[in-house]
Amino acid sequence: MDINRNGYISEPQLIDLKNWFSRYVHSFKSSDPVVTQALALKVDHSLRVCDEIRNIGGQIALADGEMRLAEAMALVHDIGRFNQYFFYKTFVDKKSADHAQLGVAALRDGNALAGIDAGTSELILKAVSYHNRLHIPQDEGPTCVFFTKLLRDADKLDIYHLLSTYYYSHDAERSAAVELDLPDSSDVSDEILDTLLAREMVRMEQLRCLNDFKLLQMAWVYDLNFQPTFQLVYRRKYLESIRDTLPPSERIDRIYVELMSYLKEKAGNGR
Repeated sequence: MDINRNGYISEPQLIDLKNWFSRYVHSFKSSDPVVTQALALKVDHSLRVCDEIRNIGGQIALADGEMRLAEAMALVHDIGRFNQYFFYKTFVDKKSADHAQLGVAALRDGNALAGIDAGTSELILKAVSYHNRLHIPQDEGPTCVFFTKLLRDADKLDIYHLLSTYYYSHDAERSAAVELDLPDSSDVSDEILDTLLAREMVRMEQLRCLNDFKLLQMAWVYDLNFQPTFQLVYRRKYLESIRDTLPPSERIDRIYVELMSYLKEKAGNGR
């Protein structure tokens, strides 16, 4: 992958960004344990997405400067979550504000990308802006699309990890912040099932309950991009873990079979 236009980040620049991230996160320190727990969740998530993007990047042979750029995007992709939860007490965008746009504003206002050339800074801001959209804008250039797809894959990998483990936690450990304030009922929305049977992406505004959210997560395999990502999802059995927490249903079984077939095909039969 050739970035061009000096589109890379040096090691000192990445260290500066990591230091900025640490200072910024610390500025939201709170005496409220609920806020502290929610924000710690996002710090840990951001750092794990860095690990995942390095994992994928290593398997697709990114150059050093490209890898640092990818890691920078991963580090700050959810920076808007801190303002969002601190002020709105929710991670639900429709109940507060688009966390990606909050993130772009935080990076600009905090001068977080100082010292990084304009072209590379714009790539980072665009990746942050696009990481949570249903689709990447079709008029973007190939470099922006490539790195945004890489970020979206890494982000989904860690959310799979977090939620496939979380759903097996005891009730006392459950968190409204993780569950997006959705009711944990035995229901599944017909609209969600119909959308997935049509192999279409589920929109967040369609969700009515936690089971809908679980199905949305399973359907993320249709939005993955790189073969190593498919392979990791397959090997780690994320879809199986989430399916086992859903109610018995012939329609859900059909969706699961189709998702697994697609996943194995894209993973190269699971190799």
